[in-house]
Amino acid sequence: MKRLSILLSLLLFVGVAQAERLKDLASIQGVRTNQLIGYGLVVGLNGTGDQTTQTPFTLQTFNNMLAQFGIKVPAGGGNVQLKNVAAVSVHAELPPFAKPGQTIDVTISSIGNSKSLRGGSLLLTPMKGIDGNVYAIAQGNLVVGGFDASGADGSKITVNVPSAGRIPAGATVERPVPSGFDQGNTLTLNLNRPDFTTAKNIVDKLNEMLGPGVAHALDGGSIQVSAPLDPSQRVDYMSVLENLEVEAGQAVAKVIINSRTGTIVIGQNVKVQPAAVTHGSLTVTITEDPVVSQPDALSGGQTAVVPRSRVSADQEAKPMFKFGPGTTLDQIVRAVNQVGAAPSDLMAILEALKQAGALQADLIVI
Repeated sequence: MKRLSILLSLLLFVGVAQAERLKDLASIQGVRTNQLIGYGLVVGLNGTGDQTTQTPFTLQTFNNMLAQFGIKVPAGGGNVQLKNVAAVSVHAELPPFAKPGQTIDVTISSIGNSKSLRGGSLLLTPMKGIDGNVYAIAQGNLVVGGFDASGADGSKITVNVPSAGRIPAGATVERPVPSGFDQGNTLTLNLNRPDFTTAKNIVDKLNEMLGPGVAHALDGGSIQVSAPLDPSQRVDYMSVLENLEVEAGQAVAKVIINSRTGTIVIGQNVKVQPAAVTHGSLTVTITEDPVVSQPDALSGGQTAVVPRSRVSADQEAKPMFKFGPGTTLDQIVRAVNQVGAAPSDLMAILEALKQAGALQADLIVI
């Protein structure tokens, strides 16, 4: 018997609320990462660069770079094949409070037809934010996790993606991003998962420790709390607050089904209203056993094939089981296991319960 408990045992959480640190439940408004992007050239490739006849922007970028060093490309230079050069996009995340001189990791991806960036070096590349200002400068040797190899007969093997790589600490921060952390006399905490119960518990915990009226909920996802004006005191203040343990509200009851892989995830608060379910299958088998009809000698008849079909039906004897009022997740799994249902059968049962209005949860199929 194929048991669903093997599939679901790692996904079930017994329903007791646990206290979590405030830093794991919420983030400070204004303290966030920022996306940076740049365009540059990777050089030093072993003949795996862009084919400039198909990617003219690579050659144009290369010529512009040479012009900055006072080198003028002769007329007709558009036919130059730069097999060791590739045009790339460079992107990174600028963490909060990053200061000039600090370094961040960057990711480099080919935007032309380069086959591999392995062994290449990124040339000096400015990285801009959404406002168009340069916030970091990237340069360095790439670390590429993939590779490819090919033979003279056309055979080829590729492992991972050789057209993308990273440069650890490959960009230097040149400009800080303004932060709202030290502005005003309040701070706003945004919950990672908006929940009215969690917001209320945080407000009660803060007011219990700091005094009435210090914190209040703006809505189910944000809490505003009074804070010192002095930046140094504000850091100490937040160090205390972020380590407070608060009881988080339980998540909404959900059942998530991956129809492609058959994976089923059932949340802890899923319950079923009174319902009766029967599980079984009808197998119809049709077999063909044609017979050759051979006429007697000198009869003038012709050989013919006479079809002969046999049809049989097999109905599995599976019992009906009943869900009582307020049936819990554990009871659902045990009931389905008793009749030997497979994950695909459980998907059909859950969908039928949802259609019948007996499933007290959101059913999400991906």
